[in-house]
Amino acid sequence: MSIVVIGKSGQLSFELMRILGDNGVCLGRGDIDITQPQALAEKLDGIKPSAVINASAYTAVDKAETDEAAAALINTTGVQNLAAYCKQAGLFLVHVSTDYVFNGCKGSPYTVNDDIQPQGVYGKTKADGEKALLSLLPDASCLIRTAWVYSSHGNNFVKTMLRLMAEKPQLGVIDDQVGTPTWARGLAEACVFAAQTKTKGVFHWTDEGVCSWYDFALAIQELGIDKGLLQNAVPVNPIPSSQYPTPAKRPHYSVLDKTLTRETFSSLHLTHWRKQLSAMMDELKA
Repeated sequence: MSIVVIGKSGQLSFELMRILGDNGVCLGRGDIDITQPQALAEKLDGIKPSAVINASAYTAVDKAETDEAAAALINTTGVQNLAAYCKQAGLFLVHVSTDYVFNGCKGSPYTVNDDIQPQGVYGKTKADGEKALLSLLPDASCLIRTAWVYSSHGNNFVKTMLRLMAEKPQLGVIDDQVGTPTWARGLAEACVFAAQTKTKGVFHWTDEGVCSWYDFALAIQELGIDKGLLQNAVPVNPIPSSQYPTPAKRPHYSVLDKTLTRETFSSLHLTHWRKQLSAMMDELKA
């Protein structure tokens, strides 16, 4: 089966194409414009895929606060257009969303049925994209929310920490935002499984376990030294979010409940974030 992946430059699309190989067609912004329904339809009509995975998104969280129109065009309008096309073409659509659709105040893991209450523009545009998908294509779509994604490809927290730990005498990392890291490889496997089996519904996918950004940074340094990616340890100091203000508000607690995921995606075996981080860093070293 031929699966079209929307999005070419991101971490997720990179991992998706490594899994799909010749069974996947990857379309970036130069190949397809999901904001234009007619252009989108013409491109996909020519490919005739068996399913679509939307791995494209406007993810510049802080920039979105002053660039709402651009964020909405990709995160909301683009999703609406893809859902409308898949509905008329009889295609299954897998779409990836985010922990930012929640307000971060619950204090216990967010279930798939919890109310969405985004705190910023990025979260709002992603939430609106979810609503469009679920209203247009409820019986032929899989919505997967994720968080804290990283991989050996592209820019992410893990690679930034490794770089700063090699350059700086010490670091301050936020310790009052709690969630779960996600290796894009596992997320990609879930997306492909959903597309191939037409697993419909709303699901949460992150790795197992819980940590703060500070805990995550300490693990990165420890594993980085073990694997020879870092020469020396530098002091890593816990700091509150108030000491690192950003234009967009981050959720303080965004752990996602994966009860339904464990049942439905049981063959994929969710793995603890630390084990996944170690596997990804082995890849970086290689």
